[in-house]
This record gives sequence, C-alpha cells and structure tokens, in this order.
Amino acid sequence: LNDTILEPWNDLPTMNSSSKQTVGFSIYCILSIVAPFVGQYILRPTFFASAFSLTRFVHASAKTAPTSSNSQIFRRPTFSAMTSATASTSAASTLVSSTLEEHSPSYKLLLEKLRTVTHLERASAVLNYDRQVFMPQADESSAQRGKQLAVLATISHEKATDPEIGSLLEKSAKDLEEWSSLLLKDGESEEANAAIESARRLLELETKSYKKTTCLPSSIAARKAQLQSSAYSSWVKARENDDFASFAPSLQQCFDLAKEIAALQRTDENISLYSQMLDEFEMGMAASRIDELFGQVQEALVPLLGKVKSSPHKPDLSPLFPNAECGQETAEEGKGGFPINAQKELSRTLVTSLGYDPCHGRIDTSVHPFTMSFSPMDVRITSRFTTSEWLQGLMGTIHEGGHAMYEQSLGDSDTSLDTALSMGVHESQSLFWERHIGKGKGFWKFAG
Repeated sequence: LNDTILEPWNDLPTMNSSSKQTVGFSIYCILSIVAPFVGQYILRPTFFASAFSLTRFVHASAKTAPTSSNSQIFRRPTFSAMTSATASTSAASTLVSSTLEEHSPSYKLLLEKLRTVTHLERASAVLNYDRQVFMPQADESSAQRGKQLAVLATISHEKATDPEIGSLLEKSAKDLEEWSSLLLKDGESEEANAAIESARRLLELETKSYKKTTCLPSSIAARKAQLQSSAYSSWVKARENDDFASFAPSLQQCFDLAKEIAALQRTDENISLYSQMLDEFEMGMAASRIDELFGQVQEALVPLLGKVKSSPHKPDLSPLFPNAECGQETAEEGKGGFPINAQKELSRTLVTSLGYDPCHGRIDTSVHPFTMSFSPMDVRITSRFTTSEWLQGLMGTIHEGGHAMYEQSLGDSDTSLDTALSMGVHESQSLFWERHIGKGKGFWKFAG
C-alpha cells in the first residue's frame, strides 16, 4: 500500500502531510475492510451500505483535511456543513454562523456570479445529455444543437470572464483576512479554522479558473461547443459503420483545438502542452509523473497478461454466450438471446441495491455508457445492451453507478468546492464498484 498509493503522493509538493495521511488512511480503510469480505461476505446487504459509506468517506476526508494555502488537489466543504460543528468559543460560533458571505458584500456578489456560471454550464449539460440519448442523430439535428450549445458557451464564457469577477476575487481575499482575524481573535477553534480554509480554498480555485478562462476568447468557447456536437455525430456514424477514416478528420480537429487552448492557457513554456491539458483532469499532476505510474503498471501487467493468454486453461464462456464455443471472447461471436428490457430491469435493480438513487437521476441507453450530473439532485447514467450477451450492459451500469453515487454524495453549494476531486478519484469510485464488487463471487450470490 505504501509503495503503490502513498509514496507517489509524497512527490506532490502541493499536498501537505495532513492531506496525504487523511486520504491515504481513507484508501487504507477501504482496502483493509473490503478485501476480507469480497470473497465470502459481500452478499450481505449491510456490506454494500458499509462500502458505500467508505466511498463517501474518501471524498469527505479529502475535503475536510487541513490544506496549505497553495494546495492544488482538494476542495473544501461548504459553509453549511461547517456551521453545524461545535465551536470552541461562543464568539467564534457567532462569526462562523454568519459566514463570510454576510461579512463581505464582495464575497456574496462573487458567489452569485459564480453560481450563475454554474447554472449556465448545467443548462448546457442538459442539452448535451439530450444530444447523446434522445435527440435525432441526423446531421442537420446535430448542426442545430451545436449552434444552441455554442450560444450557451459564449454566454457562459462572457459571464465567467467578467472583469468584475477579477476585482471581486481580490476584494474577497482582503475581506477574508479581515474576517479571519475577527474569527480567531478569541482563540482558534476547529470550526473557525475549517470555515476560513473553506473560503480560502474556494478563492484559490476560482482565481486559478478565472486566469485560465480569461486567456481564451469567447469565439473559442463557441467553436469548442460546436465541434463537440459535430464530432460526436461523426463518431456515432463511424462506429456504426466500422469506418474510422470517416471520423479521423473530426478527431484531428479535436486534437488541434485542445492544443490551441492549452497553448493559450500555458504560462510557462517549460510546461508541456500535455501537462497543461492534464491539469484539467488531475490538478497539479505532471505528465512525467503519469508516465512513471503507467510505466510501473505496464511493467507488472504485460507479463501477467501474457501468462494468462498463453495458459492452456481457457475460461468457460457459456454463461455469457450460450451458443458460443469455449474460448470465444467477443459478444459478436455469441448467438445468445438476452432480451434488452430484461437486462435493463436487472441492471436497474442491482445498481439501485448498491446505492444509486434513481429518484434523483435517470438510467437510459446510449451508444457508449456515461454519467452526467446537473447537480447532486439530478445525476443520470446510461449503459448499452446487446441481445448476444448480458455482461457488458450490467457492468456498464454498475460502473456508471459508481460515478453517479460519488456525484450524488457531493455538496450542493453550486460552487467549485462541491465538484469532483479529480478524474482519478472519480474512476476509483466507478472501478471500485465494477471490478471489486461487481466481479466478485459473493456479489453474484447476492444478485441471485
């Protein structure tokens, strides 16, 4: 555990020791508690509740761990969560319950503007979800949706780059220092420190976001939105016809635009364009570190895969493909008959039993499974199904359900504090449920 999880994080200068220890301990809890149960006791419904609580603990621990002022990894909890804690002094309690919003008109106005951008982006997400799930896939339909998304992207970009936001960020930072002094004048308290760090972290995140966004003209935001729509339509058709060549030009445009954006946002020529782009998904992580981690995985995994593939002992795939011969590996080779509606019902039943809340989301079908959140109160997932086998639809649903349960567990402040920690953390949640739970023998005893 120390070599594979904790040691790599020691190389990140932006995370202090308390943060490392908290998140490392969270992962250790998951591994140490889950491992003994996966084989035998996972069928117990109480285990699922415990495992779900642990995945929430990963995010909660990371958000509440003390962080340095220049941290680039973790978000902080919302003020509503902070004000429920027990204060060390009545004076501190009174100040914290009032929040920085009440102390600073600049901070209050800043949050209003940031939340406007959040809701515009969520409105775009609704159109994107419709584009991938319900909308006709005709070229003309895609072109019109691209125009709609481009308009929303332009408005959102203009709101996000409003010069007043830059001024409010500076004023809010000064007000925070004043508020912090008042808050701590009668002595430190856990509640006061947490509230201060929460506000400080939000200002750090939003200042960084503002600087990156103002590097881009609105025309690029509009062009990106239109390209996403047209490229997706092109990909769907290319996939259906097994014709990569028809999609290649759109893919090249995506690469070119991504590099153009990264070049405009890069402030240090010594940073590679890939590292600049990577910061959007793993904040503070350098491409060289990713290469090192992947190299370690490759070194261990490739020989193992070779050993498995060369083994004379082939798995029996008849449960997946009733009419397939032993050793076949793809759904297309099988000729089984698995009704789509029955698969959907099974997937819905199982992912709900794991903890996904369908009352605050939807489960639909799409060309490729994905998760999309419009807020913690509306997190939707999709999967895909085929009559020739049943596993990919179910595993896709469980995987996306892991993403969705994470999103449903986030706070509702409508600010960057209550967004996913990173792509890596997000995938850890989905793969935990898909691989460690969904592919365990005990799970199938439970499912049966």
